[in-house]
Amino acid sequence: MPLPRLGTRSVHLRTAPAVFVVLSVALAGAPLACSLGGPRHGRAAGGPSGHVVVDVSKSHCGRGWTRSGPGVRTFDLHNSSDGAAEVYLEDPGSQVVYGEVEGIGPGTTRQLTVRLGEGTYAFKCVPDDADAVTGPSVRISGGQRGPGAAPVSAHDLIPPALAYQKWVGTGLDDVVRLTTTLRDTIDRGDLAAARSAWLPAHLEYERLGAAYGAFGDADAAVNGTDAGLPGGVHDKDFAGFHRIEYGLWHGESADGLRAPATALVKAVTGLRDAWSQARMDPAQLGLRAHEILENTVQFELTGRTDYGSGSNLATARANLDGTREVLSRLRPLLATRYAGLPELRKELDRAGHTLDGFHHGDSWTPLNRLTRAQREDVDAVLGDLVERLASVATLCDPRRTV
Repeated sequence: MPLPRLGTRSVHLRTAPAVFVVLSVALAGAPLACSLGGPRHGRAAGGPSGHVVVDVSKSHCGRGWTRSGPGVRTFDLHNSSDGAAEVYLEDPGSQVVYGEVEGIGPGTTRQLTVRLGEGTYAFKCVPDDADAVTGPSVRISGGQRGPGAAPVSAHDLIPPALAYQKWVGTGLDDVVRLTTTLRDTIDRGDLAAARSAWLPAHLEYERLGAAYGAFGDADAAVNGTDAGLPGGVHDKDFAGFHRIEYGLWHGESADGLRAPATALVKAVTGLRDAWSQARMDPAQLGLRAHEILENTVQFELTGRTDYGSGSNLATARANLDGTREVLSRLRPLLATRYAGLPELRKELDRAGHTLDGFHHGDSWTPLNRLTRAQREDVDAVLGDLVERLASVATLCDPRRTV
């Protein structure tokens, strides 16, 4: 059954700098709570049949809507100002948001569809460079309103971000320890032992997925691929875990791998030592919870990051662990805002059980050995989680209230 949605928010993803993804808030088992259409330039004299044209400029916020009955209603939000704005439809008393539209450009109109029910509503207009303005209140009698969510502030996200950052610091200690072991096996020429040591070290790093935004250029030195490198896997700038993976599983000698292994230990050690001075952006924490598995679907389930070890499903499992770590810090905020949280936790368990079924002792089933049914099962369970985690990203996106 499709998840109910509260508006849409577009966000820039790490994995594809030129691509945007629509995130939608899923709240509780209700029909579609609200959706929005594309921009229409210029102001219509009146909206289509059944629509209400509402001005959302700073000087006339909410003008055009004075009364309404319960049920599903579509608003044509027109920005008559000379600057962009985002708009919320909220309960002016509690500030619970029932619908939102971002980036309404000057002179344009965007649609917002929402289910109205018993209660009081008002449009809040938030210009890019000015204080928020709340329009007149409209009281609705009767009917059941759609789901809403209390806004999260940047201040709310500071404690979970600090707790997560502390956990990452401990994880980096483990990454340094495990990569040092990997380097030592290569130094002594024991490549069989190196192949066994590579995966634990790589997975420990992959569990820290939500921190990559604060890792900066170090992430490429530790976990980069050959994408965009003129020489591909033989390029001098190909480095990190995947450079070593390629060599270990393609017959490269220990002599050829000693320098990359030493460079990897140096990179993760530098990252760990500098971590206490790093600053994660608290406002990005909810987005990272979504992006970890978004990246998993894009890179691990397609095999794009397999350089010979066949360990994509192991990496997906580590990414799942990393997602849980982020969610555990966000749980106090989500518990009162996301009615779908218990179901999300069940789906995380189901995904973990599915992936664990491909773990056999010290080895994991490679992607190319999955049956069609197994592949469909993995794709379905992780795809479902990506959709659910989009709700977490949107709910935890700080909203301006003033």
